[in-house]
Amino acid sequence: MNHVVRSVGRVLTAPRFDAPPPLSLYVHVPWCTRKCPYCDFNSHESRGAIPEQDYLAALIADLEQDLPSVWGRTIESIFIGGGTPSLLSPTIIERLLSALRALLPLRPDLEITLEANPGTVDRACLTELRAAGIGRLSIGVQSLSDTLLTRIGRIHDARAAYDAAEGAASAGFASWNIDMMYGLPGQSAGDALADLRAAIALGAPHLSHYQLTIEPNTAFYREPPRRADDETLWEMQLRCQEALADAGYAHYEISAYAKPLAECRHNLNYWRFGDYLGIGAGAHAKITVAAENAIHRIAKVRHPRDYLERAGSAARIAERRTLDTAELGLEFMMNALRLNDGFERRLFQERTGLPLAAFEKQFARAEELGLLERDHTHIRPSAHGQRYLDDLLLLFMPD
Repeated sequence: MNHVVRSVGRVLTAPRFDAPPPLSLYVHVPWCTRKCPYCDFNSHESRGAIPEQDYLAALIADLEQDLPSVWGRTIESIFIGGGTPSLLSPTIIERLLSALRALLPLRPDLEITLEANPGTVDRACLTELRAAGIGRLSIGVQSLSDTLLTRIGRIHDARAAYDAAEGAASAGFASWNIDMMYGLPGQSAGDALADLRAAIALGAPHLSHYQLTIEPNTAFYREPPRRADDETLWEMQLRCQEALADAGYAHYEISAYAKPLAECRHNLNYWRFGDYLGIGAGAHAKITVAAENAIHRIAKVRHPRDYLERAGSAARIAERRTLDTAELGLEFMMNALRLNDGFERRLFQERTGLPLAAFEKQFARAEELGLLERDHTHIRPSAHGQRYLDDLLLLFMPD
């Protein structure tokens, strides 16, 4: 595999890997009580009892089919996302984790995260989830205003959000996160700041704080709500960032803030272009095969019905492709430049198999535009580059 690829005025040799990167596992649970109007994730209204026993069997069969691609590799973290994974019973979660332990080598201090929505868990449930082996909880609060929650179609109210957060703290999770949004319909900069301060007061070690975006194939895309203009949204972001910094949260990724040692290790593996298995309806995977000097991306079938029928067979895979050499630089940058500290220079070649020098022209142009900063060990987006990340990434686009 010694061919040469020419892209954007540079010559790239085919990637070469000495070893694969760290490996994580993502488990997708595709059901929700109701589809939110802004959500473009693979989620489906449950409309009755969830077939959780059948889905557990399908997840295990799916993983067993994937095992040959990662023989001998240790799982660094597990993330159970959705959808609404907290719709599954703690008993099913415990059985899932037991199966994962039996099938995979797991890091001793493994981080295991489960997403939960207020209104789907109470304190007894949270205590059972902690006993089952969940160590980290991510709670989809989005807002602590009943008015704003109604405007964005959430099924819970502020009281349920407070109960979930207080329950997470009392159940003894090693860490827990609150998801909050800003730029909501009818929200002012002052409203956004007050909402965030209410969330900070709950004491979560980690906060995700991100702007509502209008995505295709959502109800809000078909009927967009009235929202603040770009300057007001920027003011919201700056004022909220200041409040988070004052409260002791380090801003380590575009929308992620953490107290010391509370960063999400699973997401850091994504952003550092690590590998991950993906099981469940619509789950995605990225697998580096060093022996082939190749990175493969795999996607499972999206609809839960189809997934349940096909999980034990090759038909469970909706798409499989090998990343082109010309794509690797952009894919790495799309992830690593989300981090405020950027990435260590050595990491680029380790994770892409390509020499960093092949992109010198792009780095130099990004520096000239004030979008990027470099020193002898790190490459990172500037403050200007963080605000205009899309412009920065365009410099690494292949033809």
